Amino acid sequence: MIAGRLAGIARRDRPRGPMQVIQQVDVTRELGVAGEYRGAIQPGKSGRRQISLLEAESWAAAMADLGADVPWQERRANLLVSGIRLPREVGRVIAIGPALRIEITCECDPCRRMEEVAPGLMTALVPDWRGGVLGRVISEGAIGVGDEVRIEQ
Repeated sequence: MIAGRLAGIARRDRPRGPMQVIQQVDVTRELGVAGEYRGAIQPGKSGRRQISLLEAESWAAAMADLGADVPWQERRANLLVSGIRLPREVGRVIAIGPALRIEITCECDPCRRMEEVAPGLMTALVPDWRGGVLGRVISEGAIGVGDEVRIEQ
């Protein structure tokens, strides 16, 4: 089995708020990443955008295309993984640490906000799902930077 590592964790407490980089966090089915304003599933909603994951290698490729050096958290993703390619398929399950399981629900399409971060970034994130994946928590757990990341199905 191929495994990668959790290279970063970030969250924000309000829309357009600054990203806070942290070393460990609890992730639950009800709230997603603790302290992340987008993680809570709203009544009548599916939670398909509960948590976002980004590959360090994809971010590096986008930065190389731009000739820029923007910190990964400016992508506004919750989790940065390295050494493993995230599936580009809805329904696949990503395992992080001993207990956390996340079901991929869709591609995380780059938005116009990325142009505020760096001109051309939105376009640089389009190829091959470079903008990352979105998912919902199906099994909760505490995670920390350095935890193993695996693809389960």
